[in-house]
Amino acid sequence: MDFGKYKYEVSKKEKLQKKHQHITLVKEIRFHPNTDTHDFEFKTRHARTFIEEGHKVKAAVVFKGREITYQDQGRELLDRFTERLSDIAKLDSPAKMEGRQMIAYYIADRTKKKGSENKQSTEAS
Repeated sequence: MDFGKYKYEVSKKEKLQKKHQHITLVKEIRFHPNTDTHDFEFKTRHARTFIEEGHKVKAAVVFKGREITYQDQGRELLDRFTERLSDIAKLDSPAKMEGRQMIAYYIADRTKKKGSENKQSTEAS
């Protein structure tokens, strides 16, 4: 077999594999322990659109200075965030401290999305 022909076929296969792969981006949403309700709702809507587009969402509560003593408020904030996204997303990794940030990851929950579509179609009948 001709080596040039072999290299051409290999490069063609690699291009085809690249074409069919899906790249998942990680979008970050940042909070502070005393984030107000309007800001929280606004950022939750953004996270919802990111998840619907198929991206992974990283929610981080950033503690500045002496705010580090209010880790319980940060955990409550992430719990509320998890609750708001529970219909379309699932918790990929639970909230944990990394330095001065409390971080949790969310991914789209495909099983719940399909279940809600079936429920709507049965209600329409």
